[in-house]
Amino acid sequence: MSERFILNETSYFGRGSRINLANEIKTRGFNKVLVVTDKTLYECGVTSKVTNILDNAGVAYNIYSDVKPNPTVANVQNGVDRCREVGADLIIAVGGGSAIDTAKGISIIMTNPDRYDVVSLNGVSNTINKGMPMIALPTTHGTAAEVTINYVITDEERKVKMVCVDPHDIPIVAIIDSELMESLPKMTAAATGLDALTHAVEGYITKAHNTMSDMFHLRAIELIFENLEKAVNDKDIVAIENMAMAQYMAGMGFSNVGLGIVHSMAHQLGAVYDTPHGIANAILLPTVMRFNGEVCSDRFRDILAHLGRTDAYTLSNQDVINTFVWMIEELSKACGVNISVKDTGCKEEDLEMLAEKAMEDPCKPGNPREVTKEDFIRLFREAM
Repeated sequence: MSERFILNETSYFGRGSRINLANEIKTRGFNKVLVVTDKTLYECGVTSKVTNILDNAGVAYNIYSDVKPNPTVANVQNGVDRCREVGADLIIAVGGGSAIDTAKGISIIMTNPDRYDVVSLNGVSNTINKGMPMIALPTTHGTAAEVTINYVITDEERKVKMVCVDPHDIPIVAIIDSELMESLPKMTAAATGLDALTHAVEGYITKAHNTMSDMFHLRAIELIFENLEKAVNDKDIVAIENMAMAQYMAGMGFSNVGLGIVHSMAHQLGAVYDTPHGIANAILLPTVMRFNGEVCSDRFRDILAHLGRTDAYTLSNQDVINTFVWMIEELSKACGVNISVKDTGCKEEDLEMLAEKAMEDPCKPGNPREVTKEDFIRLFREAM
């Protein structure tokens, strides 16, 4: 059996590692940069920690900061127009998943102009050309968009989150500088960290998991349980750097083996109610893991053992499920995330619509347990 693994070309890790940006730009022969970011990061000075390096190196750049938390088709199209207008030959994405995903969409359309509609990129893409060169600097410890072949764009007209899967979109360079993550608001830090946990857990139990992905996901889960609470509540610099590494590891894994129905459901909360993606995952993860545990308690048992539960292999299957779900819930509470689906604005009469959308989500086939529309309705209801 042949298994494919795709990673980005070059990565730098460590606090202050953005210092390598200027050399990467110059040695690769780029001349003009479009910096893709969001208004909040631009206004609070995080983006300037990157653009200062460009200024000092004499690199010409323009900024595109019109990116929403759940980026839209219009965000991507406007970015393409801006990129063409300024004549950039390199995109630098500074931000969380929203900025990096928008940059990926811009990158793909710049070299595949027939996809300007954006909606034709939904699902497993068949683009012809590799995207415009991009360097990604994440500012959250959650999405791992800098190392994945996926990006998510909201089609506001249909209220659908499109999951675009395309090896042509992966950045050529990823710079994981934890200093860019240190000023995250507490709730954003918690949400993105729990997003990383969801990536690692779903990646570990997905149907397509393999030895390589298991290695990344297990270590990511360990690091997240060891460091997330300190990164969120204490702003511990070492913990934040460990979270930066953990989310990258999770991304290396899930990008190559897929996810599951936590994401199928979370995408709908984001598309319909504009719920931040990490929050949506955090809300749904315990409920879905209890559902999935009936077919993968052995995988949960391995996770518990790696988290130091010396009794993991003596517990019953149900005790394994209960213990793992409890640990997830306790970590969420410790990080200040204690909300339900109802808090997103979802109502009982919405559940059938959400379930129908979740049934079409491209993450659904990877789930270890088969799921029906009725299962989705019940799971959304339980998470309310």
